[in-house]
Amino acid sequence: MAHTKVLFVCLGNICRSPLAEAAFRQAADSAGLDVAVDSAGTADYHVGQPPDPRSIEEAERNAIDIRHYRGRQLSEDDFHEFDFILGMDKSNMRDIARRDPGNGKAHVAMLLDIVPGHEGREVGDPYYGGADGFRRTWAEVEAGANALVAVLIDRNG
Repeated sequence: MAHTKVLFVCLGNICRSPLAEAAFRQAADSAGLDVAVDSAGTADYHVGQPPDPRSIEEAERNAIDIRHYRGRQLSEDDFHEFDFILGMDKSNMRDIARRDPGNGKAHVAMLLDIVPGHEGREVGDPYYGGADGFRRTWAEVEAGANALVAVLIDRNG
């Protein structure tokens, strides 16, 4: 299958987008897809920092180690490098649109827009809550990851 590059984007790149990256890596690997995946934030608050400890714990609960992930900020080059740029909420989508140079190849959408029946829904930001918010976020990004895998399998035959 074709080598597809996917970028997941949230505000700070320490909660939702690293979890989405991990969920998609796992789903794509299970499906045998040839993909490259990364995550980024629209803001530069956590560049070079590991994910939030609660994200690390939630990923570990799902048998994935994300401790080595490091925050980075979305760049204009990403629009040329990636096939998909998937934001977590409407605020992220506005920030992504502001950075979009307009001549890239990336298909830009909100992650849950690709999940049938969840179009327009946002992945909730668990940052100011507890562990259950991170569990909900995992369920949402996992649904998005599985839906994207289905789209890629369908697209690539």
